[in-house]
Amino acid sequence: MRRFRLVRSEDVSGCSGTGIVAEGVEFGDGRVAMRWCRSPCSTGTYDSVQDVVSLHGHEGRTTVQWLDVPELVGVGRG
Repeated sequence: MRRFRLVRSEDVSGCSGTGIVAEGVEFGDGRVAMRWCRSPCSTGTYDSVQDVVSLHGHEGRTTVQWLDVPELVGVGRG
């Protein structure tokens, strides 16, 4: 599981503003839960981070900023 933020450089819709506009988490199976930071704050679920970017990326004006390094399962364990 790893956390991320959506960071928007330009708000083409005029609804969500710029800067950090949403926070989310990617679960181990790749599915995503995301919450918008600006009112009205809503929460959505998506099948993947790629789906989030496809829907909310505004043609590269919004990027995913990962907050956690993915866990490596089984590395260093013996």
